[in-house]
Amino acid sequence: MITREIRLTAQIAGVPTPDHFTVAEAEVDGEVLVRTDQVGLAATYLELMRADCTIPVPAWQPGQRVGMAAIGTVIRSDSPDLEVGDLVQSMTGWSQYSAGPAGSYLKLDRDLFADPGYHLGQGPTAYYGMADVAAVGEGDVVFVSGAAGGVGSLAGQIAKCLGAARVIGSAGSAAKADYLVNELGFDAAFDYHDGPAAQRLKEFAPEGISVCFDIVGGEQYDAALQAARPGARFALCGSLSSQLGDASERFPQPDRTAAEAKGIELLPFSCHHTPDQIAAWREHFSTWLSQGRFVYPQTVLEGRIEDVPQAFLSLLQGSYRGNVSVRLA
Repeated sequence: MITREIRLTAQIAGVPTPDHFTVAEAEVDGEVLVRTDQVGLAATYLELMRADCTIPVPAWQPGQRVGMAAIGTVIRSDSPDLEVGDLVQSMTGWSQYSAGPAGSYLKLDRDLFADPGYHLGQGPTAYYGMADVAAVGEGDVVFVSGAAGGVGSLAGQIAKCLGAARVIGSAGSAAKADYLVNELGFDAAFDYHDGPAAQRLKEFAPEGISVCFDIVGGEQYDAALQAARPGARFALCGSLSSQLGDASERFPQPDRTAAEAKGIELLPFSCHHTPDQIAAWREHFSTWLSQGRFVYPQTVLEGRIEDVPQAFLSLLQGSYRGNVSVRLA
């Protein structure tokens, strides 16, 4: 089977452009052949495209297929474990078709969620960071920076489901802030362009925050430090505010002196989406959905495999809300 796939033309330094990607043809063959139906997009992918990648997994090399999570349908199988027509998830990336051992594909329950794209969300990261790292519980006042994105839009809702008394989010526009409150159930939200974040947190959490789930870093992290109660927990998930710099600029060291003065716990983490992490997320996610306590925020784009790089670049520019994927024609 010949497939069209997206490859990296050169590792990225600075701002990514369409020239960093190319469409190529490749032959795929294996125990199982899968047609890709939908591919996931995440800002994390940008880090894996850099020569100075700081994530503890191998960076993608020029000429290599890019992308990770994908949902597809088995169209040929020589394995007793998978049948033609089965819905599967893999890490095969941006390609029309993929093939490989049956063990490299996870069979999915078509009836578990309303949309197969729910399987492509960044829930394991959001759940692990909020439930296990920050250990959110009854009475917490939580601030989520970058809350309209794939991780933040889930993290805030998870905090509410875990018993947080109040959840506050920041976003990149007034429309996104309204979306967080009116559709996702945040107690308050603000556009971080609309005045100092420290002032907005003082307004929305006058008694201080006990948890910060930080995806942005920079000024919003500093504002959270000012608003934090003594002993607050900071789950440090990302630094979108500086994602286009070199390695030291992309992941600046947090101000530990100010944190230590308040007894704040700084808890940087990365989620490797282990089977246990995925299982924990899916168990709680499906339960909360069935109880009507959770909204799955997603943007599903329709297009060809050739359209995926531009969708990814638009995601980096903040064009979408929630978890983003491309459903292939």
